[in-house]
Amino acid sequence: MQCAYYSSGKCRSCTWLERPYAQQVADKFSRVRNLLAERVEFWQQPSLSAESSFRNRAKLAVSRVGGRGAPLTFGLAPLGGRPQDLSDCPLYLPAIRVALPAIKRALRATDLRPYDPATHSGQLRHVICTANGEGELMVRVVCRTTAGIVPIRNVAKDLRAELPSLVYLGVNLLPERVALVEGSTEVPIFGDHLEMPVAGMGLRLGPQSFFQTNTAVAGSLYQTAADWADFAARSLADTGNSVAQPRRAFDLYCGVGGFALQLALHGWAVTGVEVSEDACQAASLAARKLGVDANFVVADATQWARAQDFPQLVVVNPPRRGIGSGLAALLNERATHVLYSSCNPLSLARDLEMMPALRATRGRIFDMFPHTPHVETLLLLSRD
Repeated sequence: MQCAYYSSGKCRSCTWLERPYAQQVADKFSRVRNLLAERVEFWQQPSLSAESSFRNRAKLAVSRVGGRGAPLTFGLAPLGGRPQDLSDCPLYLPAIRVALPAIKRALRATDLRPYDPATHSGQLRHVICTANGEGELMVRVVCRTTAGIVPIRNVAKDLRAELPSLVYLGVNLLPERVALVEGSTEVPIFGDHLEMPVAGMGLRLGPQSFFQTNTAVAGSLYQTAADWADFAARSLADTGNSVAQPRRAFDLYCGVGGFALQLALHGWAVTGVEVSEDACQAASLAARKLGVDANFVVADATQWARAQDFPQLVVVNPPRRGIGSGLAALLNERATHVLYSSCNPLSLARDLEMMPALRATRGRIFDMFPHTPHVETLLLLSRD
């Protein structure tokens, strides 16, 4: 992939950009296999990404070169130097690249000043723009205080007229002097969610919902998980250990329900568990629309699992820190099959060491983040 920002030195976020793409994938695969000490019995071919136009979300700092009335820049936060505008980054979906100039014009019309971290003044901190494969957009403007809400509401009608595909506009508040992208308070201007079509599902993304930034590879991840779940169920039936239909599964750390809903489409009765009430509500609405057998519980995954009789299959998709010793001990003791999706090979390897009763029968890496060392790994763990 050619990138003018990289070649000019304006952005070096894609640290592996100079490696040929095939070499990037081979290096990631080798690293994951080495970290797992060859514990996986069978590796499926890696799931590849497009090399450009794959990111469904842009998180950009708002800056300005010059005084009031000067154009805004969307890009890297300035650290004592000139702000760098990255709004035409070739990683973004085309719908995002098209939308960002219109968002700049709208914010410029508000007369709100970009945030200055040195003085903790100004309003406009970040713009977060998410797009689905149909070009629909969710735009969130991160402001320092509530003083940003009315000016942005005043330009909402004009922005919507310029971007007919805009289905959600909101103001996120980040009053603290911290190096974060967004805060915990969200004030909708219009809309309430963005529907993300993926792998035959319509996932409902709320303003603060987590979703993989590479929609196509996320779809491959969900479909692979469902195929392996069906394989696990057949293996139980072949040994005479299958429980009565319908097949049952837990999806721990379920988020907006990607794994749970995909399993449900394959005939599984699924219970998803997630600490976010908004995510569970979104997953429940998506399940109702799909007409599948999936319900969602707002709870801590480990605490909830302790009180349950385990089904045939447990899916875990934890944050980067992994599942931890408590849940690992429960799975090691009670689980028959586990689908473990990890964005951090180091925590995955550590968690596997705590589950010696489960062997990794299948593995696959998913290249969610080309041109970087980051990688997603899916394992199927089975009890002997």
